[in-house]
Amino acid sequence: MLATPPLPHNDSASTEAVHGEGEVLPEVAADPAPEAAEAPPDDYLRLQRRLLLATLIVSAIAVLITALAFNLHIAGSLLVGALGGLLYLRLLARSVGKLGNGAKKVGKTQLLVPVVLVLASARLPELELLPALLGFLLYKPALILQVLLDS
Repeated sequence: MLATPPLPHNDSASTEAVHGEGEVLPEVAADPAPEAAEAPPDDYLRLQRRLLLATLIVSAIAVLITALAFNLHIAGSLLVGALGGLLYLRLLARSVGKLGNGAKKVGKTQLLVPVVLVLASARLPELELLPALLGFLLYKPALILQVLLDS
């Protein structure tokens, strides 16, 4: 059997732990800022605000053009759908923001927004289905616009 050489004396015993026969393992340092992991980064919050603002601007322009080109009835349906899209985007952003804080997957509550929109358009005669769905999808051009502006 091989003899292990004696360990040199080290005054910094607080940084190392001796394990077994002559193996020296460094101690794992505690997380220096646990509160930093809980708070979402400022970049993500700024991105959320920019996406919501871009969606709001695209929606306002689309509703205005629809009101001028068609009529106020269709523009109102588009506006209701656009507000639903904003709500969907906000719920999705909040669900994604919770991913780092113990959540393992994205929540499904935001999926209720288009379902409620379709059900409301089926129940309410003044709400048109197609403009409401197109208004709901107005967050997509805002996302594309934001990607183009960032690159």
